[in-house]
Amino acid sequence: MTTSTSPRVPTRDLTLLALTAVVIFWASAFVGIRAVSDVFDPGPLALGRLAVGALALALIARPWRHRMPRGRTLVLVVVYGIAWFGLYNIALNAAEVTLDAGTTALVVNIGPILIALGAGIFLSEGFPRPLMVGMAISFAGVVLIAASTRDPSGVATTSIVGVVLAVGAALLYAVGALVQKPTLAAVDPSMSVWLACTVGAVVCLPFAPRLTEQLGRADAADVGWLVYLGVFPTAIGFAAWAYASKRLTSGQVASTTYLVPAVTTLISWVLLAEIPAALAFAGGGLCLIGVAVTRWRSRPATGRRSGRPPPWRAL
Repeated sequence: MTTSTSPRVPTRDLTLLALTAVVIFWASAFVGIRAVSDVFDPGPLALGRLAVGALALALIARPWRHRMPRGRTLVLVVVYGIAWFGLYNIALNAAEVTLDAGTTALVVNIGPILIALGAGIFLSEGFPRPLMVGMAISFAGVVLIAASTRDPSGVATTSIVGVVLAVGAALLYAVGALVQKPTLAAVDPSMSVWLACTVGAVVCLPFAPRLTEQLGRADAADVGWLVYLGVFPTAIGFAAWAYASKRLTSGQVASTTYLVPAVTTLISWVLLAEIPAALAFAGGGLCLIGVAVTRWRSRPATGRRSGRPPPWRAL
């Protein structure tokens, strides 16, 4: 007796495209924030960015077509909405008042290490050797880029307050990413980001009067940067992150963001005419090699089969 089954239509995997969007848009965000740091205070800038992002995400997610999460899932969404969208953006904006975009990106990128470690402990993703080795290589690249971040006299351009705020932003980034991961099993990625972005905007509502005042003094270029930050790094960038995070391990997705400081440096070079040092190029190369190593997939042992696919898979 034979049975016929209808052929499955393969779903196109856009993970690589999503991760590329994350890297480019998140890298540009550091430059955009720095560009308007003298026009918008940290709180009002966070509110404006999140408000624009929530509107854009409403068009992407179309929340009226989805069920609202409930119970534990809703609580987790609110938690990472407060941590990753509200508090993280305020801390990041405040850090860039005293730190340049490249340095801030470097400090915030301790986040992937915290995410990988947290995912191994709390999400049972383990500590695959390719991930650990690749992250070590990428972190060495980040250190090289940091070593190249000097002013014309050779003095390091750092601020203790700015570094502390950037480290705080990295911690909030890690917490938000880890809390978001289990919700993606029950909530559509774009929907989860829209909800979290809306929660973050509500958290920042006390800054509304100040934002209104500062918008009145801002020129078209400043408002343009604000809209850009809301639509691209926030709406598209975070939606792309959620899409990739649903398909890959948290550590694997987070390790890709080691490319962000290198891309930030390139964008600063183009937009601000800041020529990176040779050491920065070497560090960017190490970041690329490290990310490639995290994508490494070992051949399965001959004759061994598993009833479920391993969580570690290449793009």
